[in-house]
Amino acid sequence: MAKKEIKLTKYEKARLIGARALQLAMGAPALVKLPKGVRNAIQLAFYEYEEGVIPLQVVRVKAVTAK
Repeated sequence: MAKKEIKLTKYEKARLIGARALQLAMGAPALVKLPKGVRNAIQLAFYEYEEGVIPLQVVRVKAVTAK
């Protein structure tokens, strides 16, 4: 069975890129070969996101409603 592709909201995407940029700024190793033109941690985190190698995941919790 194929793995279902989950579409992230713009807020989840921003959170992932921001968290990864912070890790990179604090010295975490890059998971992709540095492309030309990448100047800061945010650009590198965005590039890693586009390549699909960010080692973070989003956990969604369903709200429980009372009946």
